Amino acid sequence: MESLDAAKLLRAHAHVWNHIFSFIKSMSLKCVVELGIPDIIHNHGQPISLSTLIASLPIHSSKTHFIPRLMRIMVHSGFFSQHNHTQNEQDVTYALTDASLLLLKSNPMSVTPFLQVMLDPVLTTPWHHFSTWFKNGNPTPFELVHGKLLWEYAGSDPRINILFNDGMASDAQLITRVVIEKCKEVFMGLESLVDVGGGTGTMAKAIAESFPQLECIVFDLPHVVSGLQGSENLKYVGGDMFEEIPPTDAILLKVESYIY
Repeated sequence: MESLDAAKLLRAHAHVWNHIFSFIKSMSLKCVVELGIPDIIHNHGQPISLSTLIASLPIHSSKTHFIPRLMRIMVHSGFFSQHNHTQNEQDVTYALTDASLLLLKSNPMSVTPFLQVMLDPVLTTPWHHFSTWFKNGNPTPFELVHGKLLWEYAGSDPRINILFNDGMASDAQLITRVVIEKCKEVFMGLESLVDVGGGTGTMAKAIAESFPQLECIVFDLPHVVSGLQGSENLKYVGGDMFEEIPPTDAILLKVESYIY
């Protein structure tokens, strides 16, 4: 094996360590969302001091000295900006960034529901069995771990079903706005459209409202669309896309590249 000089060796070592511990960033992000830190800073109305932030958090008193470390990770990752007024750590204040604005519960474009489902243990555990999956005939790592495909699992677990549908609706917010604003000509002349795998109908609802001449159908598994109410030109239909899709002028497929 080719020997590395000291500088190259240190860079290589740092590169490996960076990837080993990269999960800390996503789990720290999940932590600050669950603690409500973005909303606390937003509701404060101005950059918040470390002491005020700690006093506002629902944490045990023995854990307060860990908050500066957590915030340091999030500042480094670009989710908060830090302002040092003196050399005293207690005089630090924190403010939101463009990224953390997308974590606010009050933001219509919030990605928090997507974060919550993608980092839920039910969906993260299969990644620990990725190499095992390559060695056997299971269709997905999720099926290997949980004994059924994600869609089947969601049908039997109301918590995951709600989390997943809310996450997909959150993920559809941005692309929906872009599609309607930038691709209007695609919908001109159409009389009907089926959103296959449309979840709770975030995209189809927006399309139906923007193009009232369109009869829109949200088509997804029965447990996904059960109990959902449509409108004058929007309805929900349960079924299996691999068996039959309702007749229509156009089919909408929003592709998600998840290995579940």
